[in-house]
Amino acid sequence: MTIDVTELRDFYSQRLGVMARRLINRAIQVHWRDARGQRVLGFGYSTPYLGLFRNDSERCLAFMPAAQGVLKWPTARPTLSSLVEECSLPLPDASIDRILLVHALEMSDDPDGLMRELWRVLAPSGRLIAIVPNRRGVWARTDTTPFGHGRPYSRLQIAQLLRRSWFTPTAWSEALFLPPIGHNWMLRSAPAWERVGAAMALPFAGVHIVEATKQVARAIPVRRERTRLIPALQPAMLPSPRDDDSDLGDLGMPAPR
Repeated sequence: MTIDVTELRDFYSQRLGVMARRLINRAIQVHWRDARGQRVLGFGYSTPYLGLFRNDSERCLAFMPAAQGVLKWPTARPTLSSLVEECSLPLPDASIDRILLVHALEMSDDPDGLMRELWRVLAPSGRLIAIVPNRRGVWARTDTTPFGHGRPYSRLQIAQLLRRSWFTPTAWSEALFLPPIGHNWMLRSAPAWERVGAAMALPFAGVHIVEATKQVARAIPVRRERTRLIPALQPAMLPSPRDDDSDLGDLGMPAPR
């Protein structure tokens, strides 16, 4: 189920969306301090978070899937956003150093195909961060935010998807421990919610944040063929000499000498 790009824009212009962006940005910076000299690609609706890397990176692009729609980004500078087909990105192989995936996996009709296309454009030493709604969290159970649309994932499901797509998960974190309530008193207490949730490792965070690397050499298991032993069989219709002698004696004929 894909949400329209204008709804995503409206959410991040509200107070709850501003707080969600701030908390997720802090979690992203724990994994990626900066992106100096790197080629960064944001896929999905990643523009609220790409501002962390736009000034320092060598190149920063925002790709938005055709089913979602596209908005101009940044608004006051030359456009760096583009509308693309999620399984056919207009990039050469191994051309991107880092990929930020937001509002993409849970909305995709073919997550395996999307991840393999991202694997194609990611450099061998590249890194990927995926921000995915937690199926056990409160945010995935309410449809008043974009994190309540599409298919949420558990940590095991994300790890299995990454490994099927030839990625290796290397680091995990969570964000959005506060309930999705836009009241002032709740938003003021958001940093305390995050500290308590992270310290106690609570399983009810709103989103999983997983960092993965590209698996270049993919292991292929070797199957050992079993050796089947076929027993030596005697011909069933071959008469024995004793049987022939007894048959001739029965007929009144002398046995051959």
